[in-house]
Amino acid sequence: MDLIDANGTGSATTSPNDRLPVGTALAGEPLTGTGKTVINDGVVAKVAGIAAREVTGVHALGGGAARALGAIRDAMNNTDVSQGISVEVGETQVAVDVTIVAEYPVQLQQVADDIRSSVIQAIEDLVGLEVTEVNVTIVDIHLPSDDPADAEPSKAALR
Repeated sequence: MDLIDANGTGSATTSPNDRLPVGTALAGEPLTGTGKTVINDGVVAKVAGIAAREVTGVHALGGGAARALGAIRDAMNNTDVSQGISVEVGETQVAVDVTIVAEYPVQLQQVADDIRSSVIQAIEDLVGLEVTEVNVTIVDIHLPSDDPADAEPSKAALR
């Protein structure tokens, strides 16, 4: 089939792909353009933080100061899901440090292993980077009696 070019003359060698702008694909054809995707460190930290929070036995993320600041953020409905997470992102790899407070009584090694698995799976699946290491630091254990509601005697007990 002869196609009419911009000059109005027929051409048997011109195809529809010759007239498309660079980076445009026809329906059903893959886009073959090139480009670079940049994923900020904060995005990787949020993915890791969400994955770590979902692990059974994790009470909170972060050390004492981070949790105090997190409590203020929570009061203002501005939760930081990357609290307690530190990441080092390279071109194709990432290393993650997670700081947690564990629930009592949980097996601490099991919680750390579960965090590693969850974080690795989330980052590799969602972000597409290879996780080289996940370091877990357990800074405290949360006891049920640490909750303010449990620590205060009830009004009925005071009578």
